[in-house]
Amino acid sequence: MKTSPSAFGRLLAALALAAAGPSGGAPFEDTMAQRALACTACHGKEGRAGPDGYYPRIAGKPAGYLYNQLLNFREARRNYALMTRMTDPLSDTYLMEIAQHFAALDLPYAAPPRPTAAAEVLRRGQELALKGDASRQIPACAQCHGQALTGVQPNTPGLLGLPRDYLNAQLGAWKTRQRRAHAPDCMAQIADQLTSDDVAAVSGWLASQALPANTKAVAALSAPLPIPCGSAPAPVPLGAQK
Repeated sequence: MKTSPSAFGRLLAALALAAAGPSGGAPFEDTMAQRALACTACHGKEGRAGPDGYYPRIAGKPAGYLYNQLLNFREARRNYALMTRMTDPLSDTYLMEIAQHFAALDLPYAAPPRPTAAAEVLRRGQELALKGDASRQIPACAQCHGQALTGVQPNTPGLLGLPRDYLNAQLGAWKTRQRRAHAPDCMAQIADQLTSDDVAAVSGWLASQALPANTKAVAALSAPLPIPCGSAPAPVPLGAQK
């Protein structure tokens, strides 16, 4: 039986407040914001990103994407023991509440770090991100994550505002199948085509880009997805809906 949101929420918040020390904050009020302290202990204040480069920003990400990732951790498509332990007792409904809470946060992004990669490496990263490599069947990041690379509702995350180390780690996890998604696993297919130099180039370029004025995920892509993607299914035409 899944633990109730209220009971498990109190447990998570207690753990987070205990980790903060004797002056951990206000008494527990049984709100989603306070339950989410267990998330922000790693993902930074209000989910803006952790300081070590491996805990990504979750604030403002599409709710469908966040929900899918919580399910992926719970169901072992993504491997990180702490996240699995935290999500395992929780119901689908409660995971969606967590996802919707963070998706609704509209917070400014920090300025990107100065790039450390050589200019030719950054040029290669930009080319892969914006144009892809048709000769190797590598679609551009922008074809799935939006022209501004800020994500697409409801299931596709933005790629800007993420640390280089995190991007490197996730592309590597897809290559080694430490991270998986719903079939057909489009990111695993793409990662298989990327060399280690490609990964370094595209992650370095993405991490060095400033966010546009409008950081929100777009409502829809202007063209169909370049390859089938189980985590971001194509919309069902209105006439085909039942």
